[in-house]
Amino acid sequence: MIETQIQMRFADIDVLGHVNNVNQQHYFDLGKCDFYKQVLGLTPYWKTAGLIIVASQTNYLVQTRRDEPIAVRTRIIRVGNKSFTLHHQLINSETEQIKTECTAVMVAYNFDEQHSFEMPDEWKAKLTAEMEKDADR
Repeated sequence: MIETQIQMRFADIDVLGHVNNVNQQHYFDLGKCDFYKQVLGLTPYWKTAGLIIVASQTNYLVQTRRDEPIAVRTRIIRVGNKSFTLHHQLINSETEQIKTECTAVMVAYNFDEQHSFEMPDEWKAKLTAEMEKDADR
């Protein structure tokens, strides 16, 4: 599991004083970026081949308020041949209360040729190792 501390910005807050749902998706994207870097050794700046989101589902459990210390926890829950599934939790980093959960299916994609491709064995091995490490926790 990779944990990403989030710096809440003034623009993230709506008129009701809580983090807007759209901005929570941005937080999950930051979690993905840290996950790619720490687990796969990749940066999210792809020109030819990389990863795209093909499906996501978000459950907003509890409002996230202005000035709360928050973090995104990202872990892998499934590894396939062309895709893998990430699970994110937006948490209060002091109380560990889960605010929002999201799953995202990521697909290896060739941007030049506009099609998915089978993930390299190295990616699959790293993703599987990370998933097994999380299962042991």
